[in-house]
Parts: sequence; C-alpha cells; structure tokens
Amino acid sequence: MSVPGPWYLGLAAILFTIGASGLLIRRNVLVMFMCVELMLNAVNLTFVTFARMFGDINGQALVFFVLVVAAAEVVIGLGIIVSIFRRRPEATADDIHILKG
Repeated sequence: MSVPGPWYLGLAAILFTIGASGLLIRRNVLVMFMCVELMLNAVNLTFVTFARMFGDINGQALVFFVLVVAAAEVVIGLGIIVSIFRRRPEATADDIHILKG
C-alpha cells in the first residue's frame, strides 16, 4: 500500500505553516531556530515528493544542497545563539543588539 503524493504535499504544507507561524509568533531564539529547521524539512519533503511523482532524481539531489545549507545554518546560528545566551541567559529575539562591539 502506497501513500499518494498529495498527502505528502499536504503534510509538507502543514509543517511549513507550523514553522512559519512559530517563527512569527515566538520570541525565544531557540524556538525560532527550530521553526526555521522545520520549514527547511518541509521543503525537503516537497522536493522528494515531486521527485517521486515525476520520476526524476533532480529533486532528491537538490535535497542534499538544502541539507548542506541547513548544516551551515546550524553551525552559525547556534554559535550566535550561544554567544547571546552567555551574555544574557533570559535573552529573546529582541536582544540581538547586545552582540554589537
């Protein structure tokens, strides 16, 4: 039994919507960071679904590039988040200005 492609696209749309709404609503930097990662995973699911539906490997190859960008984002983003929380443990997204010299 195989799950049809539109179900995966619907799941990806729901995941992307949850990530976008969490990014816009929440003020905690770590939660915002996880919401961006959720949105990237929704895009990856969409690429793989279209690759399967159309029988083309290019969508799955593009997922590797998105994963590389996500890995770079994790390294840089977590470095910034750690430096913010070292200066102010209860920091929110409004406290990015404390990183100025």
